[in-house]
Amino acid sequence: MGADRPVTIMPGSPAKTLPIVPPARRDRFGEARWETWSTSVVLRLADPRGLLAARIAVERELDAIDRACSRFRLDSEIARANASAGRAMRVSPLLAEALALALRAARLTDGDVDPTVGSALTLAGYDRDWPLLEHLADTPSEDSSAGKQPFAPIVLARTVCGWRSVMFDADTRTVRVPAGFTIDLGATAKAWAADRAAQAAAQIAGCGVLVAIGGDIATSGAGPAGGWAVRVTDDHRSDHHAPGQTVTIDSGGLATSSTAVRRWRHRGRTMHHIIDPATGAPVQNTWRTVSVAAASCADANIATTSALIRAGAAPAWLARMGVPARLVSQSGRVYAIGAWPADRRRTQIPSAPQPGSRAAEATQPSLNRAREPI
Repeated sequence: MGADRPVTIMPGSPAKTLPIVPPARRDRFGEARWETWSTSVVLRLADPRGLLAARIAVERELDAIDRACSRFRLDSEIARANASAGRAMRVSPLLAEALALALRAARLTDGDVDPTVGSALTLAGYDRDWPLLEHLADTPSEDSSAGKQPFAPIVLARTVCGWRSVMFDADTRTVRVPAGFTIDLGATAKAWAADRAAQAAAQIAGCGVLVAIGGDIATSGAGPAGGWAVRVTDDHRSDHHAPGQTVTIDSGGLATSSTAVRRWRHRGRTMHHIIDPATGAPVQNTWRTVSVAAASCADANIATTSALIRAGAAPAWLARMGVPARLVSQSGRVYAIGAWPADRRRTQIPSAPQPGSRAAEATQPSLNRAREPI
């Protein structure tokens, strides 16, 4: 079970995570599935009686977060803050919490996860919501070849990212976005939304809850005996028959980040949404997919995004942090790091570390930020 024990998976889409229960067993749980934020949402309860109230709680939570944090809504709070760049603006408690998390992620990863990459995403062509960009999705082209990562992003201009330039006062809930910058909370907000939605649903339903948003999974409360079954497959929309690995989690969260999803063509090149703040362009020569289990989905997501930026240095870094991780190379080789279970029919990930522990922090600043290609 280490980085020196790879196994091979079928090539194709990146590994994404989705809680899978065979149809014959779904009557044991309350389950709802729907679409929002241009992705899938899965809600599962240990007791099906509270499903309707739990779904309403999740939908309200996601709507509130969308109104606060969406870069693609002109009426969102973060859009107003970006439009007011250079001037201080007072924000709601919800956006203040999202900003605090985003800046914490930047601090803990030494800038790998930087919320000021919004302008860089726009320059790379990610300037509209995904349904409006999906018609430019990646297809095999002249910049793809066997054994090579199938993109070579080129931008005509680059923007320097700088999270330290963001002035944020948590006590007064005021933020000043530096002039010329755009804050994008996409690197942390979806996983954080899953955490908040799971907590809201568990509180109103009075039982254990699992929420998955586009593959980022959060749990709250006491789950079923044996834990929540999660299927790691090539596509988070796949059913339980798809090739992959089934693991179980008792608590906390599990996040997956990938360079092979949300890909589009821009100026003749293939782009993706994982921006390297050091270059202001989509990261190159890195893993196809990274999955991490941690005390929360937000912490797990911070670790996965940073691991993609760190590339070849990620396995040793994740091992030092003590988080279970699964890394998939561009050629499809799978590496299990730390306590991530070996690829058997069904395996258990140890319970997530308690908040405040070294592993629960998920990531720490590191002076070794070398980008080593895979």
